[in-house]
Amino acid sequence: MRILGIETSCDETAAAIVEDGQRLLSSVVASSMDLHVKYGGIVPEVAARAQIEAIIPVIDQAISRSKLDWPSLDGIAVTYGAGLGGSLLVGVLAARTLAIVKNKALYAVNHVEGHVYANFITESAASKSYNLPAKQPRFLMLALIVSGGHTQLVLFKNHFKYELLGQTHDDAIGEAFDKVAKVIGLPYPGGPSIAKAAVAGNPNFLSLPKAKLQAKYDFSFSGLKTAVLREVQSLCGKSYDFPSFKLAELLNEAQRADIAASFQRVAVEMVVDKTFTAYQQFNPKSVVIAGGVAANLELRQQLSARLPLPIEYTDPKLCTDNGAMVAALGCFKAMQKQSVANSYSLDIAPNLSM
Repeated sequence: MRILGIETSCDETAAAIVEDGQRLLSSVVASSMDLHVKYGGIVPEVAARAQIEAIIPVIDQAISRSKLDWPSLDGIAVTYGAGLGGSLLVGVLAARTLAIVKNKALYAVNHVEGHVYANFITESAASKSYNLPAKQPRFLMLALIVSGGHTQLVLFKNHFKYELLGQTHDDAIGEAFDKVAKVIGLPYPGGPSIAKAAVAGNPNFLSLPKAKLQAKYDFSFSGLKTAVLREVQSLCGKSYDFPSFKLAELLNEAQRADIAASFQRVAVEMVVDKTFTAYQQFNPKSVVIAGGVAANLELRQQLSARLPLPIEYTDPKLCTDNGAMVAALGCFKAMQKQSVANSYSLDIAPNLSM
């Protein structure tokens, strides 16, 4: 079963081909991140325009690198939500058109669910540079999904049978990384910037609070983000009404590193604490992490230290948005005889949730 996966939910334009839900045959990603850095965040219109230009070349490259042709493919999987409306539209319209012209089955993929299925890829013919798990996860499977738009704990009982245990009430963890990075003068995106700065910092420099919520598997990062802001204002000798965008210029590099390390430690502890609690309650056979923040080394180290079972993490390149995760999930949809989308009417769902 060979599926072409197309992913255009945010700023990346990605396509990949996966065989039988586990073997990566090709993966191509074109990012417009450089166009957004100067704005400190993704500009939806800029992202969509770049994707219109990149979508066909990226798909062509993915097929070419796989050494396959269209007759060799069994279907097309595409992200139809959640994400930016204009960006999703580019991918969905391209996939619908190709499905009609090439007479291929079309599978609609939930972006967040797709991130989880990156962990099912265990082989690569595309490149030897991928560091992949030795075996696929087993069910019962606990998934921690952490990205710029999502923070969720999900219990998978089987393919396509899962229970959402908890999610964030406000900011996603990746969004909190971005906002803290902006306050202390680190470049966008905040996740990699804070992780890099934190290497030289003291993770116990600041005493920061953890949110306490009534639902034990829900998350909240707004309080942590505000606590960091207040600590920075105090460190700079400024009052609460001092403009936050002027604080960064009052910090030195050592202070930035210490603040980054302290914030990263606590933010990661918050998601690891709840993952550990869920592990104790449900005793899953495997635990996976998914989403862009899953590439964070501190998260991987803390989780491995807390959980009693060994965790096989996927390659960081498959944690950020990519076509391989979409193709892998598409393979399982095809192999599990899931419903095929209508190539003439599949619509986008920007606010799609699990």
